[in-house]
Amino acid sequence: MAVAIVAFRNPGDVEACLAALGASVHTDFEVVICENGGPQAFRELVAAIPAQLAGGQPVRAVCAPANLGYAGGVNRCLAEAPQANAWWVLNPDTAPEPRALAAMVARLARGDCEAVGSVVYLPSQVIQSLGGRWRRLFARAISLGYGRPLAETPRLAGEAEARQNYLNGASMLVSRRFVEVTGPMREDYFLYCEEVEWCLRALSLGLKLGLAPDAWVLHQQGSTTGHTANVREQGRTPVYLNERNRLLLTRDQTPVLLPLAAPLALTLILARFARRGAWRQVGYAVDGWWAGLVGRRGPPAWIEIQGP
Repeated sequence: MAVAIVAFRNPGDVEACLAALGASVHTDFEVVICENGGPQAFRELVAAIPAQLAGGQPVRAVCAPANLGYAGGVNRCLAEAPQANAWWVLNPDTAPEPRALAAMVARLARGDCEAVGSVVYLPSQVIQSLGGRWRRLFARAISLGYGRPLAETPRLAGEAEARQNYLNGASMLVSRRFVEVTGPMREDYFLYCEEVEWCLRALSLGLKLGLAPDAWVLHQQGSTTGHTANVREQGRTPVYLNERNRLLLTRDQTPVLLPLAAPLALTLILARFARRGAWRQVGYAVDGWWAGLVGRRGPPAWIEIQGP
């Protein structure tokens, strides 16, 4: 199997993630990293990472021809390891615990699902996600278990697995059959919601999702995207793309709901940002909402995408 990591000018994050992977109890894997940040970033990444992990697993880095976005970077990693029987899509700003991969592989081996999520938690020792639930009418993704103490995981995991209809893209193990049946991630989303769309598409094709409650992965959320829990500090790109892609996902999955979901999504924008006095973010969000409403795709105009 292969671990797929998408980097963007953050060699320190990648180096720390690889160090955590080096302690993995499950050792039969390789690592493929796609650097989206251009040739200089690629050189810095190669200088910072080892050629193999402590357990001997090979580490390969590839330089993307341009900024492919997260989905495009994942697809490039999958293409670089075509022989793999499964791929662990893993954010560079994560630190998997030693038994995480072993637990996910064991869950996948049970044979009743084609993709497996993990327990993603934050440095404050609270759960970020036990999978998620896409609420179609509101065009919103809800992280199951969010904010609950990590110690509650055993009690929450069973219900979360039953309710989830997407996996957290920071850590998801997908089988070869998942990719063959579902196809690659949609690159026109560029960043955000791509894993939600991927999972919903898989479910519509009859595939199943699982959860490995013993697979714990620490997530330093937003180190490369500028996303932060403080809404008044959130940047243009994450706010815009989050709102745009929520409506694109509605358009792609349930277009009949778009006339209902769009005004509800706009109301939620105001409820989230305006009541906190985050007026710049209101502007970013409304711009993204409009872009999704009219069907704009790909990277926004201000994103640097040129290649070497």
